[in-house]
Amino acid sequence: MLRNVLPVAALLGLGVGSILAQTAPPPTPPRPADPAVRPAAGTAPATEASTQAYRMKQVLGTKVSIKGELSIGTVDDVVFNDLGQIEYLIVANDGKLVTVPWEAAKFNFEKQTAVLNITQDQYKVIPTYTVREYPTFFEPTYRTRAYEWYGLRPRPFVRVR
Repeated sequence: MLRNVLPVAALLGLGVGSILAQTAPPPTPPRPADPAVRPAAGTAPATEASTQAYRMKQVLGTKVSIKGELSIGTVDDVVFNDLGQIEYLIVANDGKLVTVPWEAAKFNFEKQTAVLNITQDQYKVIPTYTVREYPTFFEPTYRTRAYEWYGLRPRPFVRVR
């Protein structure tokens, strides 16, 4: 009797298994929007608070100017801290470099330009340096002064978890 039941049970198991395997899986519910994922360029942002993602090659080479559309150079480099936060742009002009806090630049990524909200007189007092004499970017006194040149206060470093 057991010899007759086992083959029938095996066939039933295979039949039911193949039927179940052929049915479509239940649809997955839509995931809530991830605030870290941004829409592609040229698409409308998901919410008012969302921001657009940009790549570093869209920043490097950007033409930088100050009030009155006076060109002061191009973005030559970007400085970020060990937490991965962008801190400064390095603007190059005729072999001289200037430190610009990231927050001081207002970018137009389509035109690859940036404007600093300072006057020519304010810009003249900002020290310059060369590739042979970079400042100590994160030394507290330098960092405070660098932000003050642009009318800003340094933001605190925040660890991302």
